Amino acid sequence: MAPIFLSIYDTTLRDGAQREGISFSVEDKIRIARELDRLGIPFIEGGWPGANPKDVQFFWHLKEQPLSQAEIVAFCFTRRPGKTAATDPMLQPILAAGTKWITIVGKSWDLHVTEGLQTTLDENLAMIEDTIAYLRQHDRRIIYDAEHWFDGYKHNPAYALKTLQSAIAAGAEWITLCDTNGGTLPHEIDQIVREVKAALSPIQIGIHTHNDCELAVANTIAAVSAGATLIQGTINGYGERCGNANLCSVIPNLQLKLGYQCLPSEKLATLTQVSRIVSEVANLAPDDHAPFVGLSAFAHKGGLHVSAVQRNPITYEHMSPELVGNSRRIVISEQSGISNILAKARSLGFNLDKHDPTCRQILESLKHLEQDGYQFEAAEASFELLIREALGERMAPFEVRGFQVHYDMMPESAPSRSYCGRARSLATVKVAIRGQEILEAAEGNGPVSALDAALRKALVNLYPEIDSFYLTDYKVRILDGTAGTSAKTRVLVESSNGIDRWATVGVSGNILEASYQAVVESLEYGLLLRYRQPTVQHSNIRKTDAAHCPDSAL
Repeated sequence: MAPIFLSIYDTTLRDGAQREGISFSVEDKIRIARELDRLGIPFIEGGWPGANPKDVQFFWHLKEQPLSQAEIVAFCFTRRPGKTAATDPMLQPILAAGTKWITIVGKSWDLHVTEGLQTTLDENLAMIEDTIAYLRQHDRRIIYDAEHWFDGYKHNPAYALKTLQSAIAAGAEWITLCDTNGGTLPHEIDQIVREVKAALSPIQIGIHTHNDCELAVANTIAAVSAGATLIQGTINGYGERCGNANLCSVIPNLQLKLGYQCLPSEKLATLTQVSRIVSEVANLAPDDHAPFVGLSAFAHKGGLHVSAVQRNPITYEHMSPELVGNSRRIVISEQSGISNILAKARSLGFNLDKHDPTCRQILESLKHLEQDGYQFEAAEASFELLIREALGERMAPFEVRGFQVHYDMMPESAPSRSYCGRARSLATVKVAIRGQEILEAAEGNGPVSALDAALRKALVNLYPEIDSFYLTDYKVRILDGTAGTSAKTRVLVESSNGIDRWATVGVSGNILEASYQAVVESLEYGLLLRYRQPTVQHSNIRKTDAAHCPDSAL
């Protein structure tokens, strides 16, 4: 039996942008649109032309440099009460955007008509029909979003259906039923979609859900099972309040679990990458525990789990992570057994034998370090360096001989809060590279910033690639809060070179010392990535063949 094709409609650039903390620039929106286009999304809602200069520029840019396959959709409300569509200036920028498809949103709930629009029920029907008919006269194709559909239908089903009939009569090709308040349950979605489909057949039905009850994905799936074929949502579930239906969960569930066709398989395999790019552009940390695309979605920590999944992945995985572009991870912690160590080492390119004493040595080191406060679950770069040290192949590209940090205190006359942003730190570091000592100093807006700058300054002449390394996250955790200011501190540093991302960890009773440990390991690991060589096997372990590394890497 041939699969049923579903049309995916992404609204990350409009509805997703309504999430608190998100503010896309024009360049951000263009980049995301092109990523969605490459993913194979057929409909991308770009925003409301005319609502702000940013959206005007966005539509103008894509008119000049179109996407390869996706349709960019303009969004707008129906005309205002008491006007005609032809005379309402709000609709002119919509036409000027030059899109083939336009989504018009209208009121379905009589409460919103009388209380929100403060007009009559008949005028609302006229607004819907007049707006769509006017745009159809200009050869635009229309998707009609029935706002607050489910609440409106539950309160006044006869009137709610009339709004849809007005949209269809005027020429709408899709009718999207919106759970705008996010309070409808899956069994209600299923029943109402079936009733609407029976009443309006053969019109095509879409679904748009919000996540206020943590049901947006479930409600979307319920609507599809009832006959909806246009699926609206956002990447990573971004959206107002609690968010929208998360397409990164909706698409794999529909395609891999239920057999619908949403995207070509090779495009679906890039979903994880797109999810992380969008979170990066939005300047939001990726949700590591997100289903399907999260860093931990296919992570295994318990020793028995790891042992089983190594023999047969389906013992603890509901699907192959590669289908959505993710990968299996073996998590290293104090709960780890030999199976975890072997599996993690294998993923890093080290072919250890479980009978080799090195395995037991790594495991014991790991447990002692975690007892001291280290945690390697989120610091895999530090764990790889630990393995290399145990194998005798951690050839540090530099050695820090010492450092000092001086913090400029504020003048006595300056109020403490007002001076905070103007305080500066000065760090000096002494490093050795192949026996040559280098002394450098640098300023920063804090002790860690100054130390990082001084280290980079000391190393960059011999390792110019360090210029491409940058900090993506810096986290501090107090491990024993009852100890007050002498408490032990764990620092996690996440870095990137624009291609790879890695994380390192440091622990100390001195927050500066913990930060120093993490920063130094981050720079060391970044250089390791740059000069990583193929491995050869020796005596049950794999050693790096460094014969072809440049001198500066050794």
